[in-house]
Amino acid sequence: MRARERLLGAIEADLKAAGLPPLAWYDVLWELARSEDGRLRPYEIEERTLLAQYNLSRLIDRLESEGLVRRETFASDGRGRWVVMTDAGRKLRERMWAVYARSIETHIGCRLAESEAKTIAGLLDRFL
Repeated sequence: MRARERLLGAIEADLKAAGLPPLAWYDVLWELARSEDGRLRPYEIEERTLLAQYNLSRLIDRLESEGLVRRETFASDGRGRWVVMTDAGRKLRERMWAVYARSIETHIGCRLAESEAKTIAGLLDRFL
């Protein structure tokens, strides 16, 4: 847990130094980018990320106010909502990935041989 906290802290610091938002923003935008139509229901985002529902609702509000996502109602049901990534959201995710990827390599990748990384990934997969 300490290693996880240190690594996430280092990655967050790299994002902040580059003038980018926190990693949670990237997580939501990444899940939307990976989805079939660039849209998910809020509960689907919650299932795919480590964000609690109450934090996720506020984060989606913030992403929407920044123009990175928009909410759309279901065509068949006016009560449900999609969270849809905008072009600005795609561009920000790409900018964040450039820093995030470099940060992963700096703080994690360069410290492990490929075989070690595969071993760790295999061990962690057991818990999933």
